[in-house]
Amino acid sequence: MEHRELGRTGWRVSAIGYGAWAIGGDAWGRTDDAESLRSLHRAIDLGVSFLDTADVYGDGHSERLIGQVLRERPGEDLVVATKAGRRLDPHVAAGYDRANLTGFVERSLTNLGVERIDLLQLHCPPGEVYHMPEVFGVLDDLVTAGKLHHYGVSVERVDEALKSLEYPAVQSVQIIFNMFRLKPAERFFAAAREAKVGIIARVPLASGLLSGRMRADTAFAAQDHRSFNRRGEAFDQGETFSGVEFEAGLAAVEELRPLVPEGATLAQLALRWILMFPEVTTVIPGARNTRQAEDNVRAAELPPLTDAQMEHVRAVYDRWFRESVHPRW
Repeated sequence: MEHRELGRTGWRVSAIGYGAWAIGGDAWGRTDDAESLRSLHRAIDLGVSFLDTADVYGDGHSERLIGQVLRERPGEDLVVATKAGRRLDPHVAAGYDRANLTGFVERSLTNLGVERIDLLQLHCPPGEVYHMPEVFGVLDDLVTAGKLHHYGVSVERVDEALKSLEYPAVQSVQIIFNMFRLKPAERFFAAAREAKVGIIARVPLASGLLSGRMRADTAFAAQDHRSFNRRGEAFDQGETFSGVEFEAGLAAVEELRPLVPEGATLAQLALRWILMFPEVTTVIPGARNTRQAEDNVRAAELPPLTDAQMEHVRAVYDRWFRESVHPRW
């Protein structure tokens, strides 16, 4: 497994990480805890060392599962990132105060069963938060108090990512980046590289569209966000299918399918494409079973894409998404 530097932390983490939203069991349909735990262990066995979760994934259930794995694998060289802020109701900038952030951190410490959080990320806060230095001052104080090793942000938009670089202790930016979302590479990656800030690529498979397994008649469970958030009814529309229209996504997938190497899957190609960008520290696909964990790791073993293949991906993006997606996020 390739390892890459995470910001200025001094840590090197696996280029393929583990995204633990799905195992929370609240927005991706039903889950099985035993299978979720097996998938976590299998990923770690295969070299995955970066686990990403949040306090709202299953109301802390995802964090608690990871905490169980940490107890079962003492001394393992793992970096666990969690997120805070989305527990606010209403989710407004004024809620990002000292009392709330401290309370969120204490709850995550309990859920994870640790004394210090490796990496805390603000969880897609309202845009105003990036203009509130006092919020980042609270995070600085939590580092000083020994509650956090480091902190970063998870963003919806490129302009938010760029603004976050103004805060000197931000070590990482988590951002949606995949074959349907090229704007970060064009507008943000160079600035992050100059600032020595790590990039965590999330939603790498566009909520499964880039798995290549979906069809026009694919049905999703009622509790699956791909059923209830296609127009941003519950949270930012960009979180579901990366904000692309489902039918357009299916058409684009067919144009990408010829690029898949023999013996590989479109999902693996999509992950390998992300790793072609050296600014990306780690990509965090989800895995709800051991097969998915294994398939994710194998993506790193694919050969690099050629210049022609990279240009093909860009042409598909230009044709289907640049006009509709690029300006929004």
